Amino acid sequence: MKSIRKTILLSALAASFLSLSSIALARDLTIALRSEPSSMDPQFHSLTPNTQLSETLFDPIVRTDANAKPVPSLAESWTVDGNVWTFKLRPDVKFADGSPFSAEDVLFTYARVPKVPNSPSSYSLYLSSVEKVEAPDPLTVKITTKGPSPVLLPNLSMVPIMSKKAASGPAPEGKTTVELNRGDGLVGTGPYKFVSWKRGAEIIFERNEHYWGEKPAWDKVVYRPISNSAARVAALLAGDVDLIEDPPTDDLPKLKNDKNLHVQETPSVRVIYIALNQGAEVPPGMTGTSDKNPLADKRVRQALSLAIDRKAIVDRVMGGAAQTAGNLLAYPGFGTSEKLSKVALADATKAKELLTAAGYPDGFTVSLGSPAGRYTNDQRIAQVVASMWARIGVKANVETMAPPVFFKKRDSYAFSTYLAGWAASSGEMLNPLLALVHTKNPALGLGTTNWSKYSNPELDKLVVDASRTLDDAKRSEMLQQAGSIVMEDFGILPLQFELSVWAMKKDIRYGGRTDQMTLAQYMTLAK
Repeated sequence: MKSIRKTILLSALAASFLSLSSIALARDLTIALRSEPSSMDPQFHSLTPNTQLSETLFDPIVRTDANAKPVPSLAESWTVDGNVWTFKLRPDVKFADGSPFSAEDVLFTYARVPKVPNSPSSYSLYLSSVEKVEAPDPLTVKITTKGPSPVLLPNLSMVPIMSKKAASGPAPEGKTTVELNRGDGLVGTGPYKFVSWKRGAEIIFERNEHYWGEKPAWDKVVYRPISNSAARVAALLAGDVDLIEDPPTDDLPKLKNDKNLHVQETPSVRVIYIALNQGAEVPPGMTGTSDKNPLADKRVRQALSLAIDRKAIVDRVMGGAAQTAGNLLAYPGFGTSEKLSKVALADATKAKELLTAAGYPDGFTVSLGSPAGRYTNDQRIAQVVASMWARIGVKANVETMAPPVFFKKRDSYAFSTYLAGWAASSGEMLNPLLALVHTKNPALGLGTTNWSKYSNPELDKLVVDASRTLDDAKRSEMLQQAGSIVMEDFGILPLQFELSVWAMKKDIRYGGRTDQMTLAQYMTLAK
């Protein structure tokens, strides 16, 4: 009897020790975001703060790795025969609520994309080449494209798969964006599951115990939106957070020399640009133009571009943590032209001559909208651009605001000009050309983020033809031509390519990504 009691006692002590060990080993991760998402709906707004969280809750059928290369996800393999792509889905996958994943969920997800109302930057862009989606059986998806679709795989990586069971509803799109924002129907197959979102304070995810892939390192992930970059650094130094996005460029030398921290720098595919409202009517915030819109004149657009000293912005504002941009994607990215990698030097004298020739010797006034804290030093860059334009007589009234407010106003054409950014998720020129400068056609998923009213039929044809050309050499040539057209038109003014930077506690590692996404599932403890 004594022996039995001793055995029971030892077993209890062992169980307690194991339980305490598990608690000790359990670790939460707290991440400071530079910008809060505008929505949790994974199909509402194609914006990095939104996308990086939806990719942690959901899986696409194909995902891209840290260098934008397509790799298997919910689809284990795929084949292509002409315009027909066949995807073999991963078996025995479950959603976070324990329900099974099947091809029906893929059909539901893709059908929902064009039905989401009021999208500031629609996910229709990524399905614009898709003609038909079918499910021959529960583990097979067949996609027929409108023609050859060379970037279908990276495009599909941008559309996370939702649960038909959880996200269905009476609205045309099923669960509405409002419902998804509060977590109703927000069920995915990703490594984490949604717990809560307190706007302006924190977003909490917990590990998805049904996840089919490698178990992530963290039991719980807490995201804290801290738009002020100095405040993010202070939170890291105080130990209140484990990792921060986008530390101030001025602080990088200090952070790199701190033995308690690790800084990760990764080249990105994000371009920061100025868009010019080129419609026939006078845009909001513009005065002194005799009821005309000077931005519709190529000479004026060229003058505004020549007034900008891009090298000074990179050196003085960005502290060298960027690269001057003369195109929408850095060379030698696929479809980029080497000649556009050489950025024209600022020339205020020539800029003034162009304004005079266009009939505006005394300049005019515009509004320049910018988000506050969405991109690295965005407000400072907008102010510097305004001061550079002032030298040629163009007064820019800078309007900065929280990112959600900015995007809403931008999408209602509330600015004469605006500063924004775009990450080429596919790693080639087709993506920004389709999104930013193709003539806007929401029904076809074209020009989804073209809020400048720029339109050039020659460019449109080249871009659409390139999107259907499988021959890499021919497609690259078409994309280079299209890029040259918009740059020669000064249809959009690229400023710089961002360098992605994260700072973290010394015992944490994150390798970074070219698409700039902060993905908790790829963060680990340092070895």
